[in-house]
Amino acid sequence: MRISTLTMYNQSVTSINRQQGDFLKIGQQIATGRRLLTPADDPQAATKALGVAQSKAVAEQYGDARVGARSALTQQESVLNSISDALVRTKSLMVQAANATLSDADRASIASEMRGVMEMVLGQANATDGNGHYLFGGYRDNSPPFVRDVSGSVVYVGDSNDRQVRIDASRLMEAADSGDGVFLAIQSGAGYVAEADAANSGSATFVGPRVVDSSDPGFGAAYDISFSVVGTDTSYSINGGPPVTYQPGVAVTFGGLSMTFEGVPADGDSLTVDKASQMNTNLFATFEKVIATLETPAQTDAQKASLANTISTSMREFDNSFDNILTVRASSGARLNELDALDLVEENRILNYQQTLSELVDLDYVEAISDYTLRQVGLQAAQKTFVDINKLSLFNLL
Repeated sequence: MRISTLTMYNQSVTSINRQQGDFLKIGQQIATGRRLLTPADDPQAATKALGVAQSKAVAEQYGDARVGARSALTQQESVLNSISDALVRTKSLMVQAANATLSDADRASIASEMRGVMEMVLGQANATDGNGHYLFGGYRDNSPPFVRDVSGSVVYVGDSNDRQVRIDASRLMEAADSGDGVFLAIQSGAGYVAEADAANSGSATFVGPRVVDSSDPGFGAAYDISFSVVGTDTSYSINGGPPVTYQPGVAVTFGGLSMTFEGVPADGDSLTVDKASQMNTNLFATFEKVIATLETPAQTDAQKASLANTISTSMREFDNSFDNILTVRASSGARLNELDALDLVEENRILNYQQTLSELVDLDYVEAISDYTLRQVGLQAAQKTFVDINKLSLFNLL
């Protein structure tokens, strides 16, 4: 069979081009460190690598979300720590205010300091996270969650939902607690609180209530205690029940609770006893009530009794708010620990993704350099062959 000169030239050029292409590809792989330059190099591996890369990108996004959640929780914990210290100081001031030897001026001085503590707590309740978002505003975090209404009382205008962040495929975490859950709520097991009617005109004071029998059938119910004075006889009734002779200093038991009364009640005086969660749970309302009471002169026995009862009730309310804030702080710490654990898991997961990607797309340099040398020899051989074929001419033999 006769092979034309043109055929030999075309085959030689094709061979050289193929060798040059392979040589160039190996050079690009070595330069980039990647085995897969295009999906055509290994379609199956390219498909797997795309899926792994997407999973890795999602994991990194969750990592960024955890950074934001950690920042918010760290700031929240710091704010709650400051508020806890403020409440410790408040309780100390309350103990001072309960001293019967203080004058009206002394109590007014305590009220002034307590007002300063309240303003500090209010400022902390309106703290931001550094990006202009209010920590305790829930999802309505673009404006202060606690403001004063027309009467001067502090009210909550934020959102009632805790702001959540997805920190993992299967975990939606509260990155910040809403203000009403921190400052306007207490724990469900806070017990009972008693509060005297503001219209009371007698000098009766109370201690308690305290739980003596939680298995009592009436435990958990609300109670109204009313006093009646007829002539020289003073009695009380509970929830409109039969009257019982009033005896100062003698414990009164009802519904698994016990209270002790002192002083002389007036006809029609009353007080309410209920679960703390059904009474005042607003920390700022407690501040306002105590400050107003301390700023009111207490000269008569009735005024002194009102002062003592308000302090007794408010002390319990402050204790309940303090316990709630400590619980939220503990929850914040637990969530921070969870973030640390998830970070460790995610680091291992991302490392596995990186190893898988490396196996799929990264270049084996030892193999590549060997192949590079082989391709170089092949190209040189093709070029040498072309030169030799180019010399095959009858004119060279004449």
